[in-house]
Amino acid sequence: MSDSSPLPPVRLHPEAELARAALSTPLLSRAARLARWAGPDTRVDAGGGLVEEQLPAAAEALDLTGVDAAAYTSEAWRVAVDTGLVEIVDEEAGTVAAGEELALLAGGSPHDVLAVWLTALDTVLADASVPDLDGLVDALDEDGEVDFSSLGWDPEAEAEFLDGVLGNLYLLTVNEDTPGDGTVPLPALAASMIVPSDMSEPTNDVLEQISDAMMRLDDQFRLLEPVGLVEYEPVDEALMADPEEEPAAPVDDTDVTRYGMVRLTPLGAYGLRARLLEAGFEAPAVGELADKGADALLDGTSAFPPAAAQAETEQWLTRRETLAAARELLAAARGGDAGGPLRRLRCQQALSLVDAEAEPALREVLDDPELGGLARVWLSERGAFDVPAPSQDLVFWLTVDTVAAQLAAEGNSEELQALVEGLAAQHSGFFTAAWRVEHPATADVLEAMGRLHPDKKVAKEARKAAFKARSQHGG
Repeated sequence: MSDSSPLPPVRLHPEAELARAALSTPLLSRAARLARWAGPDTRVDAGGGLVEEQLPAAAEALDLTGVDAAAYTSEAWRVAVDTGLVEIVDEEAGTVAAGEELALLAGGSPHDVLAVWLTALDTVLADASVPDLDGLVDALDEDGEVDFSSLGWDPEAEAEFLDGVLGNLYLLTVNEDTPGDGTVPLPALAASMIVPSDMSEPTNDVLEQISDAMMRLDDQFRLLEPVGLVEYEPVDEALMADPEEEPAAPVDDTDVTRYGMVRLTPLGAYGLRARLLEAGFEAPAVGELADKGADALLDGTSAFPPAAAQAETEQWLTRRETLAAARELLAAARGGDAGGPLRRLRCQQALSLVDAEAEPALREVLDDPELGGLARVWLSERGAFDVPAPSQDLVFWLTVDTVAAQLAAEGNSEELQALVEGLAAQHSGFFTAAWRVEHPATADVLEAMGRLHPDKKVAKEARKAAFKARSQHGG
């Protein structure tokens, strides 16, 4: 995933709702309970962890029992310390006190609560990147430092792999084309990091790498679920059993859910976006443009998929009076630069969401060479009276502008190809007239039509017209 281009916009839940979700996550709620439980007699070791003798009492305070109680308690305590819910008062004596951040969980703003949760998330992600180091003691060198190479573990590579997996999960979650409820099979996530894009059929070696990655991710997602980042259905234990052992019950080998299923939660989407922004990615969120001008709206939504662009525009419109909003949109849509056609397309889409109160603004631009065409379309669609017929020059200019906008928005899509075929079929002399259109994108549009039209004769006409257009404008 490159940080050079913006990610798809994410639709975040309200901060108040996300803050409530954060407070109810098992890990943060346990950390807060331990912070309130800790007192003058609580002692920590040199690393800030609870001394072993106090783990049973701490586990009891959390109502934890069983073989994993001590591990869950230690994890919650570490999060309490890392997030500032607990403060180490005297390192030498090992005494602690409630931290300043603890009060924020009860009396702070939703943003304050989410800031504490993000710190907890950082701690858990760091832990998730560390494998089960059974041989840690044996890997200590003479200076007491861990020789990671002897463990076959590269900390930086491990963290990058998990970041990459979570980045792909984020992309799949925010992408409008992702089917279903956003739940992703674990094998697909592992394969997204391992299988080369140009590999049609994975080799046995690649399949083995995917299997190994799935086992690592299974452990990691089990750790990430309690902090609220994901909802996770783990890998079926039967898949990891000795193949020579008889299964306890019949299993369905075609059931993909047995191989692990993961879904990014709304809180998780918020957390990953915050981390992506911190890492330098452009990760927009729907609603960020609602308080900005129409120019920022039209430019900002230019790369948005249709549903996200509409949602952003609806939020922008709800904060404005209809007629003033229409005038502002039309003014921002002007321009002969390369982004002009797409701005006008987004303007047209935005104006489709407003009612008849906007009519005066559209009538005001009927004579505008750049906006007159879309104004006529808007007025005609609403059955307005006395709409002047467009000149042939305006019709051709609007056609070029529309195709240029579709090119910028979708590239060489099937929809654009259908539009190109329709234009050529409806106007027998289209290319004879089109090359004369005084529009900055005329030559580019004609070249695209030549590239997209399946009929070789028509495509050749389009390329000839493009050449004439470039010659006319000295290009």
